[in-house]
Amino acid sequence: MLRYTLMRLGVFVACLVVVWGLVYSGVAPRGLGESNGMWVVLLALVISAPISFVVLRKERDRASVGIVNRVDKMKANLDANRTQEDDADDAARAQTS
Repeated sequence: MLRYTLMRLGVFVACLVVVWGLVYSGVAPRGLGESNGMWVVLLALVISAPISFVVLRKERDRASVGIVNRVDKMKANLDANRTQEDDADDAARAQTS
């Protein structure tokens, strides 16, 4: 998951540099008044999202498999704990009966 996050951040930074260059060279519009910095960041976000979606597909799938495995392991641990509690409760009730 960390690898995917860092790769996504890298795509965003690359888009930010390209958009910044385009805005300051006059190819892309500068924004309104004092909004130039915000304009550059928002434009970089809008451009980097679909690029990340396409380029990082395999890494995203790998990260999601890791997340699913962790969730399954946590569910198994919770079920095991629940079973232990039920068994202990049943044993305590059997002793008091």
